[in-house]
Amino acid sequence: MDYLALYLFLAVCVVLLTGFPVAFALAGTSLAFAGIGVLLGHFDMAFLQALPNRLYGIMTNTTLLAVPLFVFMGLMLEKSKVAENLLDAMALLFGRTKAGMGISVALVGMLLAASTGIVGATVVTMGLLALPTMLKRGYSTQYSTGIIAATGTLGQIIPPSIALVLLGDVLSSSYQQAQLNMGIFSPDNISVGDLFAGAMIPGFILVLLYIGYSIGLAMLKPESVPSLTKDDIADIKQRRKVGPITALVPPLLLIGVVLGSILFGIATPTEASGVGAFGALVLALWQKQLTLTNLQYVTQGTLKVTAMVFMILIGAAVFSLVFRGFGGEELIVSLFEQLPGGVFSAVLVVMLVMFLLGFILDFIEITFVVVPIVAPILLMMGVDPIWLGIMIAVNLQTSFLTPPFGFALFYLRGVAPKTVLTSDIYKGVVPFVVIQLILLILMAMYPQLVTWLPNELYK
Repeated sequence: MDYLALYLFLAVCVVLLTGFPVAFALAGTSLAFAGIGVLLGHFDMAFLQALPNRLYGIMTNTTLLAVPLFVFMGLMLEKSKVAENLLDAMALLFGRTKAGMGISVALVGMLLAASTGIVGATVVTMGLLALPTMLKRGYSTQYSTGIIAATGTLGQIIPPSIALVLLGDVLSSSYQQAQLNMGIFSPDNISVGDLFAGAMIPGFILVLLYIGYSIGLAMLKPESVPSLTKDDIADIKQRRKVGPITALVPPLLLIGVVLGSILFGIATPTEASGVGAFGALVLALWQKQLTLTNLQYVTQGTLKVTAMVFMILIGAAVFSLVFRGFGGEELIVSLFEQLPGGVFSAVLVVMLVMFLLGFILDFIEITFVVVPIVAPILLMMGVDPIWLGIMIAVNLQTSFLTPPFGFALFYLRGVAPKTVLTSDIYKGVVPFVVIQLILLILMAMYPQLVTWLPNELYK
């Protein structure tokens, strides 16, 4: 019976594989195990008495208010044709060079990630806009699908990422819990802004690695990444009414206001998300896309995503209480203590487990279910909370891409032309998965890639 907590975790994973809604799978399975535990005399119902306070804390958490506002901002920008204008602008700038469209996709993906923070929306948007054009221009199917899927997942790591907002809230609680467990009764705190700052340099490095790979491919296999012809450039100029500067300035200005206000302490992430949502409305109005149909689409989409996030968070709260009631924390601590290699082995095991779970779970479930279990223990072992948060984010971003279950691959498969084989998508993302693993190794070897900017901004 000492392993009931582990059986609970495995049971939740099995139920999730059946396709049952995540929030209800978490809560329902946990309550069923709690009932079994009570009958067997291995669970104290007093643990569940803390649930009302947990739920009240969730509903009154001001940090989580940033989630619906950033989602609204992202969806509104998706509907305001920002991506289409950016892609044309970048094609005019880089289209005459080999792999120019690939470089354009990487840069537009970065800007969309910094604008929307929603992985699915970016992959679908780029798949609809860029993929048919790249294939028509003679680009390799594998490279085209790979660069689009990879840049689409940048929303996982480049601020203002929804994943970092949720991860920052969970890690903040875990860090305070770890310090209290160590007898520190005036605990330090980390914020979402700290994670945003920590993600900036790794995010830029990842984009540069994507561009570097594209340039290398242009040198080794120029036929797979041809430059645009004069006729292609003329078509773009004729189709678009806005030039590169006009297309770039509005989204860059919005990104600068939102991220700059957070990084320099002018506004909290919640306040900045409100500014971003309003800015997205203004941008849509300027693009003449602020229609009743688009507004209805955006508000309904925001409601669905927000409801999903909070329902999962409530289910995760039930799971967490039952897991602790079965002595799950003590079990994890015991397992980590028995690992040879200390902190290195513990972090490596956690990263491997999260990577594998990323095949079957979305980042929201992993953030709310797995991170609260392992983060306090790793933080008590002396792991830097900001470094740990960014390592988790990049790790989950990698699992988004890894065949055969990467979520980004499913998103792209849904919008790709029927002539594109699923095997081409799988083969195309392999180099980019390797690139992301290289980034993980670099951050493990040089933690200052993550910690330097937060220390400089907030020291």
